[in-house]
Amino acid sequence: MRHQFAPDERSFARHQHPPFGPGGPRHRRGHRRGRRGRMARGDVRTAILLLLDEEPMHGYQLMQAIADRTGGRWTPSPGAVYPAINLLEDEGLVISHADSGRKVIELTDQGRATVAENKDSWTDPFADDEEAGPDLRNLVMQLGSAARQVVMTGSPTQVDEAARILSEARRSLYLLLADGPQDTAAAES
Repeated sequence: MRHQFAPDERSFARHQHPPFGPGGPRHRRGHRRGRRGRMARGDVRTAILLLLDEEPMHGYQLMQAIADRTGGRWTPSPGAVYPAINLLEDEGLVISHADSGRKVIELTDQGRATVAENKDSWTDPFADDEEAGPDLRNLVMQLGSAARQVVMTGSPTQVDEAARILSEARRSLYLLLADGPQDTAAAES
């Protein structure tokens, strides 16, 4: 016999895990903290409004401009940009029209007034966030690429040495989390 779930339990049943991690909704497993990768909806909205204040653009141009302005740190997906555009359109801040087969979005008078009124109080969505620290995700991807190259082209001795280095790196990271040595130079002396 199948359990009958209340409406708010359906998500849990479908995915077979609770929707949030131990820290609540802001700390879901896999949720990125800081400014790398996924951004808050307000940031997408602000970025779109600021870019459209400069010139009308279509959705793909907006995504490219955001990626360019952030040096590739933030590349919003169509699933983030187009719903934000639709919401801004519903609020009367932007309007879209067809131009050469593309849907070009531009600010309305109300949108220009909103940007002019709030521009100074908005945080810059394109700024590099110093608090986020180094882009560990990118560094891990680079490490994986290097390890693959060693496996594919290295000698057996090089592969063994790479395995030792990776094991030591993993151990060092766990020591860091366990409040182990904070300064490797101090730990070695």
